[in-house]
Amino acid sequence: MNYLSNITTSQRPWLLLALAALGLELSALYFQYVLGLAPCIMCVYQRLAILAIFSAGAIGAIGHQNIVARILAYVLWGVGAIWGLIIALEHVEMQKNSGSLFFSCEFIPHFPTWAPLHEWIPFLFEATGDCGEISWRFFNYSMPQWMVVVYALFSIVFSIVLINRLVCAKKP
Repeated sequence: MNYLSNITTSQRPWLLLALAALGLELSALYFQYVLGLAPCIMCVYQRLAILAIFSAGAIGAIGHQNIVARILAYVLWGVGAIWGLIIALEHVEMQKNSGSLFFSCEFIPHFPTWAPLHEWIPFLFEATGDCGEISWRFFNYSMPQWMVVVYALFSIVFSIVLINRLVCAKKP
């Protein structure tokens, strides 16, 4: 228990988190620019969630000895993992009901007016694809289904580490 509690006070686990998220971001760009799969609005939101997890790893790696930096890293990790899971589940539902009138896919992301990421960094955050289209499968799972697995793993690990940290921190 103490190992899991103390893991976030060292640099390597945070680096591993950042590298895992960076690998996913680079994979998304590979799928987009090499394989020609156009990202939809839900894909763009999932990229932002992965970017939050990457930021958590980077902040945690740099400030692993600082409680404020670790708290910020925990918040970014939790928000990125849980929000990403919600978006991925919604994306899977959109693909299942792609012919339905109840689910529609927009093309312009709803970023804050003070941070229009799709205009500032269009190569990463511009949506050009259709949410209902399934153009890639691996072991019969679509991209959003795999992202549900990825975000679920990020969320489970986050929960285990955070709960363990809170429980062990209260022990004398």
